[in-house]
Amino acid sequence: MGGVWFYAAVAVAVIASSLSDWYFMGVLFHDKYLAHPEIWRRPQGGKGENLAVAGSTLLSVVTCFMFIHIAAASGQLAWWPAFRLALGLWLLAPLPLIVTNALFIKFHPLNTVATLLGWLVKFAICAVSAHLFLG
Repeated sequence: MGGVWFYAAVAVAVIASSLSDWYFMGVLFHDKYLAHPEIWRRPQGGKGENLAVAGSTLLSVVTCFMFIHIAAASGQLAWWPAFRLALGLWLLAPLPLIVTNALFIKFHPLNTVATLLGWLVKFAICAVSAHLFLG
């Protein structure tokens, strides 16, 4: 896997999903993160926050790269197959992981919903990008 269109699809997906992550996991229900400040390493920001954001962004690059690689390698680049892949991967990994964590960690339910929606949108963005650039 490698052409210029593949990397363009990944770049667009990373940029768009970073914006959606910022909205769903940073802005939407932002006040609810303070419902249980003891669970956050830095509830008020501060030293180390930029490193955490950089690490999260790096993981987003890996996520977008692998989603688009899997979609291309499996031939799921048309609209419906790409979105079916997005939904399937969301049901496979983020949904059970985030819900399980929310059952055991004091995490506001609205933040759980926002995080779940954020992951679904991230995968949908990857599906759109894969389709537009490679489909």
